[in-house]
Amino acid sequence: MSGASPSLAQALAEAQAEIEVALDTLLPPAEGDEAPLFAAMRYAAMGGGKRMRGFLVLEGARQFAVSRASALRVAAAVEMLHAYSLVHDDLPAMDDDDLRRGKPTVHKAWDEATAILAGDALQAQAFAVLAAEDTHSDGAVRAELCLRLALASGARGMVGGQMLDILAEEAEAPLSEVQVGRLQLLKTGKLIEFSAEAGAILGRAPHPQRLALIGYGHDLGAAFQIADDLLDATATVEQIGKRAGKDAEAGKATLVGLLGAERARAQAERLVAQARVHLDSFDGSADLLREMADFTIARRA
Repeated sequence: MSGASPSLAQALAEAQAEIEVALDTLLPPAEGDEAPLFAAMRYAAMGGGKRMRGFLVLEGARQFAVSRASALRVAAAVEMLHAYSLVHDDLPAMDDDDLRRGKPTVHKAWDEATAILAGDALQAQAFAVLAAEDTHSDGAVRAELCLRLALASGARGMVGGQMLDILAEEAEAPLSEVQVGRLQLLKTGKLIEFSAEAGAILGRAPHPQRLALIGYGHDLGAAFQIADDLLDATATVEQIGKRAGKDAEAGKATLVGLLGAERARAQAERLVAQARVHLDSFDGSADLLREMADFTIARRA
């Protein structure tokens, strides 16, 4: 994997394979009249993606000796939620994209109505997985996972960030650096923040360690979005598996557009350094999380 150390590349590949199996189990093919919906859900959620959010869940859970089976269910739920957001973001009413993860977007492979319903169903299934007893024996833990994911993905999280993104395209004046930072925190950062925190929730971790992972996820998410914007501005379609240069074409508010590539990259590097500091209370078992922070700005796809 371009930009990743050998140890991180191997760990990411193993996590991707495990998450794929979990998704295959939790999103089984269906027969009957609903079969096209299930096929679209599986198409959207499986067979691609970096699985960075799921990886964060798994590595966070590993810090607190959480069972792999429980962690994989939460990782799969996060990836379902993320997949739903991509399906809806790609719709003509949103970003109007026809390529995602190197293949046609769901509304192109099926139609707009099926894409909307597949996204809706993926979101519902994510919460169904978190709420199921197989995810954790403690109902309070399951409820906390559902609450925190709902907050990360709702009107004060990912969906709110998408609304701000739409409003920014229509604004008469460019957004400030603070406004762009808040937009990106909500649209991208909150779900990454939850992914880092989820393992601590599963492991009923001490509050300071949970806060440390939240802080790590916060800074990692901000750096990840800057790196994504840099890739959109510089990478090819073949490298990133989706249309490149679309942010500039659409006049989207990004720190790269506001600060320029050099200053934006320097800010991402500062955020990565901060993310690593949050892990100072963890031992060597968190080294893959530290490497993930570095990989965030070294990746080429």
